[in-house]
Amino acid sequence: MTVIVLVLATLGFRLLGALSGPARFATWRVSTAHGLAVMLVMTASAHFVPPGVSFMPNHADMLAMVPPIIPFPAFVVYLTGVLELAGAAGLVLPGTRRAAGLCLALLFVLMLPANIYAALADVPFAGGTAEPLWQRVPEQILYIGVAIWAAGLPARPAGRTAVTSAEGYPAVR
Repeated sequence: MTVIVLVLATLGFRLLGALSGPARFATWRVSTAHGLAVMLVMTASAHFVPPGVSFMPNHADMLAMVPPIIPFPAFVVYLTGVLELAGAAGLVLPGTRRAAGLCLALLFVLMLPANIYAALADVPFAGGTAEPLWQRVPEQILYIGVAIWAAGLPARPAGRTAVTSAEGYPAVR
């Protein structure tokens, strides 16, 4: 579901840029950064949803994913939710996009063991069955790659420079 949200939000922002011409969504990289931000707001919200809510993932679902070796699991769940929201905000601001993307990539790497644990321990999610490991790991790798790319890495090849405005958006000529 989160991959679908990422793809549809990215396509929506890019289409908005293509149709109406706002410089903000003039590139795939910027549209992808905004699409990842939308996905992160959605996933981060689950960290704060009360356990009784069953129509979406909730705090109890997130708590069950934390490996037993991690101390203060409830705090860790809230902290990762806050970090996801901060990363989402950072992605939409040109001045913080690079740092946010790199920090999110690191966060996704740090959260990978929880996804592996949840898959191997067959932890159910949102009242359904556990997502298999073969699905979780590639998704997490995708998010790491998207965060790095949204951060502006890898840089443009030598000899190619982008003309940008003062706000960090492609300049319109």
